[in-house]
Amino acid sequence: MSPSSQRLQPVTSTTWNQTMIHKFLLLGLSEEPELQPLIFGFFLSMYLITVFGNLLIILAVSSDSHLHTPMYFFLSNLSLVDICFTSTTVPKMLVNIQTQSKVITYEGCITQMYFFTYFGALDVFLLTIMAYDRFVAICHPLHYMVIMNPWLCGMLVLASWILASLNSLLETLMVLRLSCIVLEIPHFFCELKQMVQLACSDTFFNNMVLYFVTVLLASCPLAGIFYSYSKIVSCIRRMSSAQGKYKVFSTCVSHLSVVSLFYCTVLGVYLSSAPTHSSHSSAVASVMYTVVTPMLNPFIYSLRNKDIKRALKRFIGMAAVQETIVLGVQKRP
Repeated sequence: MSPSSQRLQPVTSTTWNQTMIHKFLLLGLSEEPELQPLIFGFFLSMYLITVFGNLLIILAVSSDSHLHTPMYFFLSNLSLVDICFTSTTVPKMLVNIQTQSKVITYEGCITQMYFFTYFGALDVFLLTIMAYDRFVAICHPLHYMVIMNPWLCGMLVLASWILASLNSLLETLMVLRLSCIVLEIPHFFCELKQMVQLACSDTFFNNMVLYFVTVLLASCPLAGIFYSYSKIVSCIRRMSSAQGKYKVFSTCVSHLSVVSLFYCTVLGVYLSSAPTHSSHSSAVASVMYTVVTPMLNPFIYSLRNKDIKRALKRFIGMAAVQETIVLGVQKRP
C-alpha cells in the first residue's frame, strides 16, 4: 500500500464519541521513496552504534571492581537509559521503512510517547546527579565515600526513576483527555508536543501543563548543574598546583560535554521550529537529541577516561580469551 493511499482523515468532534481511533500515520522525515533506503541505513547504523557503545560501557563497569564507585554507577545507569531512550523511537521507524508502512497503533503511539518522555526526563535527572557527584568528589574529597554511600546513590537513582515515571504519566494522561486528534503525525515518532498541537479540541490546559512541566524539568536540574560547577570552579581556583587543577578539571570534561550536547540539541529543536512553525524542521532537528546524543555519549566518556579505556581493554581481552577456550574445546575430538 502506498503512503498516499494510507492517508487518514482526522476524527472530528462529532464522530469522536462514535469512532474509536485504532491507528496513526507517522509521516517520518521524508516521503520520497528513493530516500527511504538511505534513511534506513543511516538510522540503523546509528542505532547499532548507540546500543553497542552504551552496552560496552555497562559491561566494562560491571566487570571491573575498580569501577564500582558512585561516578561509574551513575554512568552505567545513564548508558542504560540512553539505550532505552533510543529504542523507544528508532526500531519502530526502521520497521515502518522496511515494511513500507507508516502505521502505528493507537496503543503503540501512547506507549511510545510515555516511554520517550520517561527516559528523556531520566536523562536530565541522571546528568544532574552526576554533577552533584562531581561536586562532592572535588569539593569534599575526604568525605566523598561517606556522603556518596551506596544507600544514597541507590535512593537518588530510584527517586529519579519514580519522578520521571510520575511526570510521564501526568503528561500522557493529559493527551488522553483530548477529544480529537489529527491522525497524520508529521514526525518519525509520537512526540508529546506534536500530539497536543494536532488536537482539534481546546488545548490551553494541556499547553499550560506542558510548558510548566518543561520549564520545571529544564530549569531546576540545570540550576543544580550550574550550582555544582560554580562550587567546583571555586575549589579549582583555590588550588595552587596547575597540574592538580588540570587533573581535577579533566574529571569533569566528559560530563560537561554530555550536558552541553544534550541541552544544546534540545534547545536547538525548539529554536529551529519556533520561528517557522515547521513540523518537518522540528522532526529533523529532533534527530540530534533522540539519536545522535545517545550515540556520542559512550565515545565522550571512553575517549577521555583512562579508567574506562582500561576496563574496556580488559573486558575485550577476557572475552577474546573465553572465545579461544570455547573454540579450543569444540575442536577437540
